[in-house]
Amino acid sequence: MDNRSDCDDRKVRTSRKILIIIYGLKMVILGQMQREQAAEDFIERNDGAALIAIAGSDAPDSSYRLGTREYDWHSHVRGLIFCVESGLAHVRTSHGSWLLPPNRAGWIPPGEPHWVHVVSALSGWSVIVTPDACRQLPDRPCIFSINELTRELVRRAMSWPMPDDLDPAKERLTRVLLDEMVRAPLEPIDLPMPSDARLARIARAVFERPDDPKTLEEWADWGAVSSRSLRRMMRIETGMSFGQWRQQARLTRALEMLAQGTPVAVISDALGYASPSNFIAMFRRAFGKPPARYFSGRAESR
Repeated sequence: MDNRSDCDDRKVRTSRKILIIIYGLKMVILGQMQREQAAEDFIERNDGAALIAIAGSDAPDSSYRLGTREYDWHSHVRGLIFCVESGLAHVRTSHGSWLLPPNRAGWIPPGEPHWVHVVSALSGWSVIVTPDACRQLPDRPCIFSINELTRELVRRAMSWPMPDDLDPAKERLTRVLLDEMVRAPLEPIDLPMPSDARLARIARAVFERPDDPKTLEEWADWGAVSSRSLRRMMRIETGMSFGQWRQQARLTRALEMLAQGTPVAVISDALGYASPSNFIAMFRRAFGKPPARYFSGRAESR
């Protein structure tokens, strides 16, 4: 009888522990959902906490939704700093097109229209900042490196509750986090777009058909512009020669395809290279490592 009573007591205690764990998990999930909803509301507000950090995932209810999807052109009242920890994000703005590889941070200033295509990204984070708090950050979209201190500060900020205001300790950490981002070195993974209508038409065609072997002169004829004007205006409007811009466009497409798991030989052929070895050599010169190690290397460095 005593043994049966002890067994029943153990079952009751075990059941209580399970219920407590389930309740705790529900509260954590509910708190995260409330936090993400609040962040989604605050991104269009000037008031409240100067900085709000949220985790990103491919979960259906995530306000920073990752995975593989496209966000059409839009803008926010607050500035947006975002990072993917796997996969890739392709971002377009009025200033051009750029790629966000894993463990780099993208910056979108307040009110800046942007288009985003996320590819195979399962985790990441975003930080939304009031216009007043981000005055020292660049006035144009860009990519910058992030260090371990920045990552830890973002993780700390993601654990904060969602009050309208931050206490003095959190305000100090906010200033340190923003200082780290202001001082971070910029990453040259951008593809500036020319503003001249004729050049922009040529640039879009080059980007969409990276395997097209046309020379500068042939592209100039195609775009109804003189080769001299194309050469001169491309340098003025993008800071690159036509050849440099075309190579950067190919690198952009290569990173997108790599993030989707496309084999190197297929990418090489799609970009118009004579052989995979030629493509690998170009990629290594640009990024310091072969394409097969580009994403794995970044994941290992975390």
